[in-house]
Amino acid sequence: MGTAFGMSRVEHGPDGDWMVRTVPAAQATKAYRCPGCDHEIRPGIAHVVAWPEAEQGGVADRRHWHNGCWGARGRRGPTRRWS
Repeated sequence: MGTAFGMSRVEHGPDGDWMVRTVPAAQATKAYRCPGCDHEIRPGIAHVVAWPEAEQGGVADRRHWHNGCWGARGRRGPTRRWS
């Protein structure tokens, strides 16, 4: 699945299988709220978009994460707002 944001990949973790797409800084044109820290991901900040692999890209299930928050999700998980 290729897009302007690059290729999606499957990542396997203790919290399930996830489709993950990298969003380069140059393609990050909107602000999003990271479920890992509940802080804003501002335009121009590289980040990842992730959604449950079983959903195969359900728009409602996609979440934009800071790269560090995505990498640390196994240690701390989403904030209460996103649980």
